[in-house]
Amino acid sequence: MRRKPTAHVLWAKVSFDNDRRKAAALSLHSGLASYPKSAVKGRFDVRILIVEDEARLAANMARSFRESAGYAVDIAREGEDGLFMAESNPYDAILLDLMLPRLDGTEVLRRLRAARQHTPVLILTARDEKESIVELLNLGADDYLTKPFDLGELLARVKALIRRGKGQASPVLTIGDLEINTVDRTVRRNQRAVVLTAMEYRVLEYLAHRPRAVVSKTELLEHLYDYNWEKFSNVIEVYISGLRRKLNKDAPTALIHTYRGQGYVLEP
Repeated sequence: MRRKPTAHVLWAKVSFDNDRRKAAALSLHSGLASYPKSAVKGRFDVRILIVEDEARLAANMARSFRESAGYAVDIAREGEDGLFMAESNPYDAILLDLMLPRLDGTEVLRRLRAARQHTPVLILTARDEKESIVELLNLGADDYLTKPFDLGELLARVKALIRRGKGQASPVLTIGDLEINTVDRTVRRNQRAVVLTAMEYRVLEYLAHRPRAVVSKTELLEHLYDYNWEKFSNVIEVYISGLRRKLNKDAPTALIHTYRGQGYVLEP
């Protein structure tokens, strides 16, 4: 016959959980536990939280954000720890898995929004049912990705969330007469719908987040294909050609310009 835990045991467990979370918060504030050295020196101006219990996936995402975007990244592998960290630290974005131990992602999201915590949240989910997605968006999620996902797309979406969180609230990117809706992934030019392939859209959105800046072919490849981009080195010209053909149709000016030996620029 199992004995009920004594008051001392219950107190010890609560004390242990609280001490663990306090230690996690202290290590995060110190900047030494989960930040690269450059973050300690103040080079990072973006900090994100990944709440994901799959250790390998969490590590791969964190490495991608640190190396490709230069972000500071913290990781929580349980829902309660993720909620505590999200409430204790000023994050620019939170990546939140749904199937978490101790407290599921839906409840974490609900409590964050109930506490008037407005940090942008991107949901990572294995569910793709329309009803589930609608529920999450109504609870306050800003975006979602269905597993398995491409790391390049994840990076682009988080960057878009952070930009909107810093003042660009509209999901529509506007460059001249070009409009890109980053929620439903539709494109219009001069009020005319432009139908793009999935890869063409990703190239265009990436350029649109860097208007008037030169984006190299290598940067585009790394965005599209993450660490396996070398074998796709000849496809960028194909996507750019397709974009130009579709965007320039019935338009007075070109939008995508080539700087020989440097890369591409999106500007009206």
